[in-house]
Amino acid sequence: MKATTDEPDQTIQQPSGERMVELYRIMVLSRYLDERVWLLNRQGKAAIAASAQGHEAAQVACVEATDPSKDHYLTYYRQFTAMIALNTEPEEMLRGFLAKADDPMSAARQFPLHGAHPRVDLFNFSNVIATQLPQAAGVALADKLRGLDAVTVVFFGDGASSQGDTHEAMNFAGIHKLPVVFFCENNRYAISVPLDKQMGIESIATRAASYGFPGVQVDGTDIVAVYEATSAAVKRARAGQGPTLIEASVERLLPHTTDDDHTRYRSTEDIAQMPERDPIRIVSAMLRRRNLLSESQDEAIHNSAKERVNVATDIVDAEPYPGVETMFDHTDVAPRGRN
Repeated sequence: MKATTDEPDQTIQQPSGERMVELYRIMVLSRYLDERVWLLNRQGKAAIAASAQGHEAAQVACVEATDPSKDHYLTYYRQFTAMIALNTEPEEMLRGFLAKADDPMSAARQFPLHGAHPRVDLFNFSNVIATQLPQAAGVALADKLRGLDAVTVVFFGDGASSQGDTHEAMNFAGIHKLPVVFFCENNRYAISVPLDKQMGIESIATRAASYGFPGVQVDGTDIVAVYEATSAAVKRARAGQGPTLIEASVERLLPHTTDDDHTRYRSTEDIAQMPERDPIRIVSAMLRRRNLLSESQDEAIHNSAKERVNVATDIVDAEPYPGVETMFDHTDVAPRGRN
């Protein structure tokens, strides 16, 4: 089933026009923060980063369709926009990238954006792809056993969909009708491996039928279509009807990580068409067509995001790194001469 439209679905209440502009504001802030992290990497301050540029509309629309006061979120390393939508502050995210002592997710002991952020009920335990899917099934099972009105959303990429963890998680969730939404951000490349070299099917969403629940393929640059698809999946999960697999087709506008060079495996034509799939441009144009955003308002949103990122960068850049005396904290290894 496909879901992609510029017209509201009358069966699902859409966010107000004002709220749509706020979602766009989150997307723009995410974009500038993302760009800043890449700049910090090139300056030698941030070790590595995986960009969310091109994924912004899919992530913000997915989160908007949930209830952060009771739902759970298992992310992966490309989740700038989802984390901001869940009220993670830019300073908190930068502390992870710059390995500062007050990094809330792992105290600078893991890959950036990895660990757990209890304040926003957000988890990313591993940089190994697809491990979060069985964990999400476990969280959803625990909620079901306790009779809680909670939905678990797990984000992953097309590369992760080729892992055995994904099959096991979806099979288990389908059998037990768990309240989980499997949200696949398909950007067509598992690092450097194109989709047609990963699988013999055209749509990841079609796999859902093998596990006994619906699969939906949606244009991930269409914020309305993603919101509709996720809202329907969340409603289904809350009603005890089990999981849904959503495949949001997005564009990866930058290489896999700051250590990658996508010109080695993407054609010149493929790279040249990427701006046409930029969700910032697409959502901005949609808001203008609906008379929800003027040129001056759009410019003000961009200027505000730039300033917010500049302030956050200055604050975090001046903060201390973890002290050497904390090196063995949270481990079973004690240094020589220490009990």
